Amino acid sequence: MQRGRRLAFDFGDVRIGVAVCDPDGILASPLITLKTSDRNLLHSLQSLLSEYEPIAIYIGKPSNMDGSAGSAVDKAEGFRHLMATITDAPISFIDERMSTVSAARSMRESGVSAKDAKSRIDQAAAVAILEFALAIEKNQR
Repeated sequence: MQRGRRLAFDFGDVRIGVAVCDPDGILASPLITLKTSDRNLLHSLQSLLSEYEPIAIYIGKPSNMDGSAGSAVDKAEGFRHLMATITDAPISFIDERMSTVSAARSMRESGVSAKDAKSRIDQAAAVAILEFALAIEKNQR
């Protein structure tokens, strides 16, 4: 596996969860939750790219449980297009069907209230997306 940081994004209508991994691709960690309505969103994304210099970017693909394209796919495609205008790093979609559900369950099980969990769930979903992407990369060796 190529050495370098990777970023993952769980894009939603209201929030974008972001996760990052260490340069060796071993540990994925929650990073930040951005608001899609923030007028400084583009600047925030550029700052993340500048700070972490990712060698790859992963965006959760919101598919339906049967694998068909979900209604949010167009929005995720729009986000991917936006990211492509500000970075040369390769951008890939990763199946995110269960990422938010499993993140919410983990938060509940750890005793985090629903109110406190909102932005953390998006970050945890981004971690799940990144962990899945890293597993795919390791299996492609």
